[in-house]
Amino acid sequence: GGLILFAIFSLVMDVFKIGYYSSFYSCLSAIKIIYPIVQAIFVVVQTYFLWVSAKDCIHVHLNVTRCGLMLTLTTNLAVWMSAVTDESVHKSHSKLKKNMTEEIFRWLLKVGMRSSSVEECNCNSQICQIFKNGYFWLYPFNIEYSLFASAMVYVMWKNVGRFIDHHSHHIQRLKFRLFRRTFFVGIMLGLIILVSGLGVLILYEVQVNSSTESIKKSQALTMYYIFNIVCLSLMSLVCIGGSVIYRFDKRDMDRHKNPTRTLDVALLMGAALGQYAISYYSIVAIVASTPRDTISALNLTYALLMIAQHTFQNVFIIEGLHRQPP
Repeated sequence: GGLILFAIFSLVMDVFKIGYYSSFYSCLSAIKIIYPIVQAIFVVVQTYFLWVSAKDCIHVHLNVTRCGLMLTLTTNLAVWMSAVTDESVHKSHSKLKKNMTEEIFRWLLKVGMRSSSVEECNCNSQICQIFKNGYFWLYPFNIEYSLFASAMVYVMWKNVGRFIDHHSHHIQRLKFRLFRRTFFVGIMLGLIILVSGLGVLILYEVQVNSSTESIKKSQALTMYYIFNIVCLSLMSLVCIGGSVIYRFDKRDMDRHKNPTRTLDVALLMGAALGQYAISYYSIVAIVASTPRDTISALNLTYALLMIAQHTFQNVFIIEGLHRQPP
């Protein structure tokens, strides 16, 4: 389900890119227009393949199957790197245009164009601007799709020729009931936090980017940090409570080999390392900076809570992944 969601947005992004690059067919290489078309076909074919075959444990043509899956995995990683590079270049050009005169920027833009006329490659029409902004904002979905597909293909690759362990017959399907008391309360609280977070983020962006008064920017930062500190504190307490509950659980730990669980743990810890690094550098910068005001104190608290929350959350999730089914 998550793969299809990201695939749909990736296809929309490809449509926007095709429309944007088609406006410059006279001064861009044809490969620029062909690439999103081929990528859209790849997304459709791969999504269908994973939807149909993700649960397969293949025991025939092992070498050919492993080779094909590894080729698909590396292709997804190449698409991911391409998307990250394109997004970074787009942001660099946006900042470059703000910090340079129009003549210098037009000259730099002209360097990579096939035509000698830069006017042909200017995005002046309203439709062109819609295509440009649309595919830029949809880049994160394409990035997540590539990572999502890579993880699923990796699990399929690990499962080629694998015999299922004897304990697998104990696995049961969890029955999800929306209006069971605990599920309903959890979903409602989650939706409230999600909507509140979006509202705070929008207010923060509007105040910081549009306001020229330092007082309003300071108020926006204070609101942003206080909201996040409250959320991180609640999340940390909930994760600690969940880990304590596990101590009273009578179920045994599942120590058997499981490629999916191994990948989940590796991705969980790998993703946390990035946030740990950001928080660490923030703490160093805050401690070394002067003067120390309220914003700095809130930022320091936010960074420390981010480390604590990720640690407690990872412990809680990893313990849950190793529990036997009820």
